[in-house]
Amino acid sequence: MSSFIISGGRQLSGEIDVAGNKNAALPIIAATLLTDENCQLENVPDISDVRAMLDIAAALGKKIKWTAANALSISGATEDRDPPPFLMQKLRASVLYMGALAGRHGTVAIAPPGGCVIGRRNLDAHFEAFREMGIAIEETEHGYRAARRQRKDTLIFLSEASVTATENILLAAAAENNTVIIENAACEPHVADLCRFLIKMGADIRGVGSNRIEIRGRKKLSGAEHRIIADSIESGTFAILAAATRSSLTIRNVPVDDMRPITHVLKKMGVHLETDGARQQMHIGNSTLKAGTEQVKVGLWPGFPTDLMSPLIVLATQTDGAILFHDWMFESRMFFVDKLIAMGARITLCDPHRALVSGPAGLRGQVLSSPDIRAGIALVIAALTARGESRIDHAELIDRGYENIVQRLRAVGAHIRRVE
Repeated sequence: MSSFIISGGRQLSGEIDVAGNKNAALPIIAATLLTDENCQLENVPDISDVRAMLDIAAALGKKIKWTAANALSISGATEDRDPPPFLMQKLRASVLYMGALAGRHGTVAIAPPGGCVIGRRNLDAHFEAFREMGIAIEETEHGYRAARRQRKDTLIFLSEASVTATENILLAAAAENNTVIIENAACEPHVADLCRFLIKMGADIRGVGSNRIEIRGRKKLSGAEHRIIADSIESGTFAILAAATRSSLTIRNVPVDDMRPITHVLKKMGVHLETDGARQQMHIGNSTLKAGTEQVKVGLWPGFPTDLMSPLIVLATQTDGAILFHDWMFESRMFFVDKLIAMGARITLCDPHRALVSGPAGLRGQVLSSPDIRAGIALVIAALTARGESRIDHAELIDRGYENIVQRLRAVGAHIRRVE
């Protein structure tokens, strides 16, 4: 187990770079299984979830080589075998290998995917879509088996605009010559990035970035070179960190266009930010925090992202006024707020999906434990905001989503170190 030791109550300053988008990198790595040719990826975040996804690809025959910092090549034949269960259970995104392997080889058996425990995330939307595409799904003693029964043109209306279901359909459809149309598709920026990579591999995809995607694949896809988009969630995390600690930070490699749903909410809460689209930068400083909105509710793109709900709750503990936070997607997202209450926050947990935060509150250092990636980074922000020293256990969970976070925060003046 790793822990972070943090001494808070200090302002930060300087420049911090945003890493590649984790949620784009993971499905793109799965997509490399659709070809035996070399794929070159740049701006890949070097985090444990990406390493776990690459381990599965390697177990299926792929040759992985880091060619430079945050750049790698994936080459070699994809073997027709099932991915190892113990690797599949390391992260939620491993379910994407179901679509890739069913599309490439026709059959695959997978263990249930793992990941953060933030609520019920079933695979019904995935399986309904696969069946409509002619892929039979069987529940087995140890997981699920997919088997291609027929190939046909298909119109799929997703019962929910699920990101991973949309990506799984794209992966399965890219390896066949039939036309698949997805309506009520997820249209988040990382879904669009997967589409752009598949187009480079030879798939014909229309409606990229919309909720109606039409894809016609190819039996033989080619290798491709691709640069992963920057991470809007990490950009928002650093912006919240700067505002909560009353710091002046310049955030570089920011996907400015993808940030609009986030910056809209931050500005309402009094965060002073300036964006430079040409230089892909954002500067935070001189904020006067206030409850400029009665409620923040997560939404599908272009709504406020659920992955930033936990950090935003920390920011609200420092604002003047009360804000109701509502995350209808995951019933366990709010369960970390008891840790903030122990630090001195004034929070009322209304139900599993809603929390009322009243601020400003002076936070104090505590011994804490990270329950998941996003709550973990929220606790880091809280500890840097608080007076005194904090210890955050299970810091390895934070490593799943944030690359070299200790070194990057220390570079802008944070007093943080890791202990094993």
